[in-house]
Amino acid sequence: MPCQSPDYKHGISYVLPMKYGPDFEHFAYANPDAPKGGIFRLPDMGTFDSFNNILEKGRVAAGFAFTGTGNVVFERLLESSADEPASAYGRLASGVDVDPDLRWVAFRLREGAYWHDGLPITAEDVVFTFNAYKEHGSIALKTALTDLDRVEVANERDLCFITREGAEPNPIMPFAYGAMAIQAKHYWEERDISKTTTEPPLGAGPYRLKDVDLGRALTYERVSDYWGQDLPVNRGRYNFDRLKWDYFRDEHVMLEAQKADVFDLREETVSKNWTTQYDFPAVRAGMFKADLRYITRVWGLWWPVFWNLERERFQDIRVREALYMLYDFPYINRVILFGFYDQGVSFFHNSPMAQNGVPSEDELALLEPFRDQLPPRLFTEAYLQPPSASYGFRRDRVTRALELFAEAGWVVRDGKLVNAETGERFRIDFVFVAATLLRAMMPYIDVLNRVGIETTARSPENSHWLYRMRTGTFDGGAYLYIPNNTPGLDLRNRFGSAAAAQEFTQNWARIRDPALDHLIEQAIGARTSRELYAATRAIDRVLLWKFYFIPGMAQPGYRLVHWDKFGEVPWSETGPLSRVPAIDAWWWDEAKARRVEEWLARSE
Repeated sequence: MPCQSPDYKHGISYVLPMKYGPDFEHFAYANPDAPKGGIFRLPDMGTFDSFNNILEKGRVAAGFAFTGTGNVVFERLLESSADEPASAYGRLASGVDVDPDLRWVAFRLREGAYWHDGLPITAEDVVFTFNAYKEHGSIALKTALTDLDRVEVANERDLCFITREGAEPNPIMPFAYGAMAIQAKHYWEERDISKTTTEPPLGAGPYRLKDVDLGRALTYERVSDYWGQDLPVNRGRYNFDRLKWDYFRDEHVMLEAQKADVFDLREETVSKNWTTQYDFPAVRAGMFKADLRYITRVWGLWWPVFWNLERERFQDIRVREALYMLYDFPYINRVILFGFYDQGVSFFHNSPMAQNGVPSEDELALLEPFRDQLPPRLFTEAYLQPPSASYGFRRDRVTRALELFAEAGWVVRDGKLVNAETGERFRIDFVFVAATLLRAMMPYIDVLNRVGIETTARSPENSHWLYRMRTGTFDGGAYLYIPNNTPGLDLRNRFGSAAAAQEFTQNWARIRDPALDHLIEQAIGARTSRELYAATRAIDRVLLWKFYFIPGMAQPGYRLVHWDKFGEVPWSETGPLSRVPAIDAWWWDEAKARRVEEWLARSE
C-alpha cells in the first residue's frame, strides 16, 4: 500500500544534498530583521482579463501565477530556495516523504494554516486542487500531472500522491506537486473553476488583492496576520506592505515610465536600451541603478528561430540546415543588438547540463540506439557555429546553403527559390512576439529574400501572437527558452511528441522525434548528476544537430534596473542566487527612499 508509515522530512533535494538542515531559521538571502512597510511597484506587458490561474484561456493577472514567486496570493506545499540548484522545504506541508521508487509522495499538512476568510486549509482542499488541475487545467498543467494517478487523504493532515501505474519514475514530480498553488474547495464549490473570472479567488498567501483597474493595474496588500509569516521558509520575506503592477502596451512607454518613477524595478531585455538609455540624471546622481548580475540559473536560449514542422518544406533536415547557414548571429549582435548577448550553443546555457565538445561515453550510450535516426556528425564532431564575417552575408555560407537547398529539391530560377519539380515558391511567414525582436531579425530576413525566399514577418498584438503559436498558423518564429534547474516536464511540453499532437501545444515547432522522446524520459528519470547531465547534453545535441532551431542569443547575466529605495542581503554574503529575490526578500529602506524622493522633488 502507498504511503504506509511515511518518514517525514523537512525538505527534498534533487541531484545535490540540501543546504539547509531541519532546524534552519531562515534562508540566507532573507533578513529576519527586515522592516515591514513601503510599496514595491512592478510593470507588466500586455493586459489581463482573468484571475483564474489554472486555465488555458484568459490572460491571468500578475500575482496569480499557479507556481513560483509570481504567485503571492495562494499557498503551496513546498518552497524552493534561491541559493540551491534544486531543493525545496516545507511551507504548507510540515513534512514530505518520497518513495525510493517514486511510486508515491506523502505530505503532512502544517497545523494552523488558514484561508484569508479564516477557515482552515484542509487535506480536502489539496485533493480538490489537483483533481481540478487534471480535469480543467491548461495543457502545461495537465502535462505536468500526466504521471499523477490520484491524491488520497489518509487523515485530516496526511496526503498521498500516487503515481500512475506504468509511468516511468520521475524525480521531478515531488517538486511539481509542491510548487503548485492550492485552491480553496469551499470557495470554488459555489463557482465554476472551468471558466475565466474577474472575481479574485480566495487565497491563503502573504498578500491579498486590494484594488483592481481591470486590464491595467493591480494593488495587493500584505496580510498582517498571515498564518505563515514565521515559518523558516518565509521569515524575513514578504516585507512590503503593498505590491503594485502597472500594465503597458509599449516597451518604450514602459521605459520612460520607469524613468519618471511610475514603477521601481524591471529586467532590461532590450539591447539598445541597455546600451543607450541608462545615462540620465538619476543614474549619474546614484538614485537609479543599472546592474548586470551573474545568477546561477540555467539561462537557456533567448529567441532561437524555429520552424513549423507541420509545413512539409521544413521536414527535410537539409532545408533546416540551409536556413541555419544563412543566419549570421555575430553580425546581428554587433549591428542590431549592441553586443548585448553571448552567442548561444546550448539550450542549457550557463549550466553543467549544456553540451560541450564531442559526446562523452555516457552521452554516446544514450544516443547509440538511435544512430540510424541521427546525423553522423553528432557522434564525432563538436557543435560549433559556422564562421562569420560579421557583415551578414558570407559567400561560402550562402553557397553551401544553396547546395543544401538543391539537394532537397529547391533551386534558384530567375532570382527565386522554387521547387525543382513543381515550381512552387519557397515562402516563410515569420510571426514574432515583439517589434524589437522583429527588428533584430531583419538582417536575417534580408538574406533570405536575397537568396530568393519570399519572406514576410510581423509582430501582432501579444495575445494574437500567442494564439498563432499555439495553433500553428505560422511558418517560423522564435521563443524564449529558459529551463529550470530541474528540467523534465518542461522538456516534454516543449519538445515531446505527445505535446506536439495537443491542441494549444507548447511544442510550437511541432517536433516529433523518437530519440528526443527517449532522452527526455532519461532526463526526467535521472537520479544522479551524472545521469542528468548525460541526458540533457544528449538532448542538446539532437536539437542542435537536427537543426530544429537556430541558436543565437544567450544571456551573460541578469540586467537589473531599479530605483535605489530598497534593502537586500548583499550577494557577498549570500553568494550567487538563481534569481533576484526582489519581490519576496527585499525591503523598503526608509532612508534610501527619502533620499530618492528628495532628489526627485529637487529635480522637478
